[in-house]
This record gives sequence, structure tokens and C-alpha cells, in this order.
Amino acid sequence: MALLERPKGLVADNYVDGAWRPTGGESRTSLDPATGTVLGAYAPGSVELIDEAVASARAAFERTDWASAPRMRADVLLAFAANMARDHEALATLNAYENGKSFTQAKAEVGAAISETKYYAGLARAASGRMMEPEPGAYSMISREPVGVAAVIVPWNAPVTLLIRSLAAALAAGCTAVVKPAPQTPLINAAVLKHLFDVPHLPKGVVSSVNDGGVAVSERLVVHPDVDVISFTGSSAVGKRIMAAAAPSLKRVSLELGGKTPSIVFDDADLDLATVELTRASLVNSGQQCVAASRFLVQRGVLEALSEKLSARFRTLKVGPGYDTDNQVGALIDRANRDRLTGWLDRAAGEGEVVLRGTTLEDIYPGGAFLTPSLVLLENTASPIVQEELFGPIITLEPFDDADEALAKAHATAYGLAASVFTRDLERGMRMARRLRAGTVWLNVHGKLLAEAEMEGHRDSGVGRLHGADALGEFQHTKHIYVPFGH
Repeated sequence: MALLERPKGLVADNYVDGAWRPTGGESRTSLDPATGTVLGAYAPGSVELIDEAVASARAAFERTDWASAPRMRADVLLAFAANMARDHEALATLNAYENGKSFTQAKAEVGAAISETKYYAGLARAASGRMMEPEPGAYSMISREPVGVAAVIVPWNAPVTLLIRSLAAALAAGCTAVVKPAPQTPLINAAVLKHLFDVPHLPKGVVSSVNDGGVAVSERLVVHPDVDVISFTGSSAVGKRIMAAAAPSLKRVSLELGGKTPSIVFDDADLDLATVELTRASLVNSGQQCVAASRFLVQRGVLEALSEKLSARFRTLKVGPGYDTDNQVGALIDRANRDRLTGWLDRAAGEGEVVLRGTTLEDIYPGGAFLTPSLVLLENTASPIVQEELFGPIITLEPFDDADEALAKAHATAYGLAASVFTRDLERGMRMARRLRAGTVWLNVHGKLLAEAEMEGHRDSGVGRLHGADALGEFQHTKHIYVPFGH
């Protein structure tokens, strides 16, 4: 056992207008999901703090050089990345403790955030427009300008990368921002943002962070008249409510929502490769990820063989606290979600064949929120186990006979975030990728996300682009300036 030292004395205050702001002695706790014990405390936010934070962001946008100083923005982002890189191990350790994921995944998440911050630092200086002479004696200049104040609403399942991929793009584009972290992961949010707030040339008010303080705090941020764009990652149900709430003020919204990601395995696939890839991809963050491989669509001729390989591999995985570096799969975010998922397993017995049923490990980790992987064999795509985003380590095995049936089953849910295809036939793989209604498709791999490569949800999986150069456009307006100069 290689147990990482438990962080001590952790408190996450609000940060508004360039200063940390505790809230009158009141505090709420953040728990270690592996034990259920208190890890630290956070100061809850309030509607009044949201108003102050937005006013500060508006003032910074309109009264400082931030929006028109791409070199300053690049320098701030590079310094932010360097600060995170310096404390990479400590941030990963806190992430593993508060989120519950394995240390390997927590460290990779922080590394990806550092990479993404550097990428957007480069894009901050690469932004350009264009000029044309549409008619004699006149120029048209097309420029891209920051929208204004961005609200960045962060989920708990990947609290570092999902903060950075929105915030870094917003800052590179020239926006100012107010961050609202999830109530389950305020400590890692504050720890990461401290590395930004410590950058001396960051103008006061450019970024504020207000902790969760109940529904009223989030609702105020969404409807605030001085918030110009909302970047939200979370469930489809909440995303739809945010879009509806933003509609009266015609705010721009970028929503990365739920997924029920299918992985299609043809009978010519390398089953050993597919087993390794799908095990990793389905159990990243204990299956609590929107692009996690949650549905294995398997050609009938190899269904039994792949089922045996996956079951055997799942049984060998080391499940336990993420801060024990020997473990490969960590805890769920909390016991309420563990109990919700065990309820789904009870239901699965009446929906199909439970090939492998997960256990809670309560005898080994009392107080923890663990659930080992489960495999459920199903033919009926109308089953709620197929249709609902379970967000945990419960994976369905769904047989198909040919490519058309595989596509029909892949498209049987309301989601379209991502998919993967396993086959040795490259032409077939490309045909499937072209026909799949999903924003990202991987061939013979699953879950490869890059700072440089855009992703976008289809259907109930959201609207707007994240990662890549196109993400800047979510935080920018296009402006046309027409200049007549005569003959």
C-alpha cells in the first residue's frame, strides 16, 4: 500500500473582487468519499456575493485593459500553468481525496488542465480577424471581440479539467469570469484557483469564485443581467433549465450535458485490445464521466468471448481509496449515489441478465461510497437501464447482428456526446464514424480528449463547442466595421 498523506486544515473561502471572502463564520463540510469523514470546510456563497462578483467582473471587463490585451492574457495563463505544474502532485492528491477517483486519474486530470491552460495561452495571442474590399473605395474589417462576463458552472466529476477547459478559453478570448464550483468539490476548486489568483499581473476582478450556497446562488448567476455567457457542464435536465432561464435575456449558453456513450465491437475486432480499452474507459472516475463507455454493443458472434474477458478483467481490478496509489478504481462521489446505483442493480435483475454484479465493499471500507463494476446483458434498448444516464460503474452488454442494427441501437437514446468503434477493418470503422450521430467518435480506442480537438454534444448532450480553437468563439462576438475611403 502506498498511501498519500491526507491534506490538513483545508478551508475554501469565496474569492470576490481580488480578495478571499469568508462568510460570517458559517461553514459547510466537504467529505472524503472513501471514508465519509470530513476533509475540510467551505464558506457557502450567497446571492449578495454573486452580485458583488458579477459587478467586479463587469468593472474589470470595462475599465481595465484585460479585454484588449492578448499578451497580458497569455502571460497570466502561462503563469497560471506554471504555478499548477509546480504543485502538480499536491493538487492531484487533493483531487483524489475530495473527488474519490484514483490517484493515477487525478494526476492525469491535473496534467491535462495544465496542458489546456498552456494551449489557450497560445491562442490568446493568435486571435485574428480579416479585411476585404467588398466594393470600390471601401474596406470591411471583421474582428472577434470578447462577449463580456462569463459564468462558469463546474461539476464535481472532473473538477480540475472541467473548470479549466471553460475558464481558460473564456480568459483567452478576453472575457472576465465568475466561477461557481460544485458543493462536493469546493476544496480542489479553491486550491486550483489560488494558483491563478497568485499571478501578480492578473487584474483585480477578472476572475471571482463563489461557492455553492443553495439553488438561489446558481439561479442568480444564471439570470443576472450583467452575465453575458454561461458555460455549464452537468446533467441534461439541469442544462435545459439553464437554457430556459437564460432565454429571456438572450444570454449565450454553452452546455456540455449528459451522455450514454456506446462502444461498438465488431466480430473482427482485437478482443484483447477492446477489453483493455473498454475496461479503462468505462471505469474512469468509477464511470462518473459523460463520455465513459457505458454501453457495449457487441456483434453476436463474439458476445460470449468478450463478456468472459471483461468479467475476468473487472474481477481483478483493485477498488479502494484513490489516495492509495495501488488502487485502480476509486470511490463514487457519495453514499447517496452509491445507494442510487445499487437500486438500479436491483432493477437490472428484472430487465436482463446480470452477468457480474458489483458489491459495495462495506465490510472493507465502512462509511465509504464504493461499488465494484457490474455488467448487465440486455436485448431491449427501451429498458430504462439503457435509456438513463446512470453515471456509475454499471455497463450494459447489448448484442447486434450487423452494422445497421448496431447504428440503430447506438442511436436508441436521446444522447449524442461520443461513441467508439472497434474493428480491424478501417473502411468499416470510417463508415461507422461518418454515420454515428455523436460529437466525438474514436476508432479502436476510447476517451482520448485533447486540448487541441473540439468536442460538441449532439441532441440531448448539449450545445456549443469545448476544447480547441472553436471554443474561443463561445466567448466572442463577431464585429463588422465598414470604412469608406473614396476613389
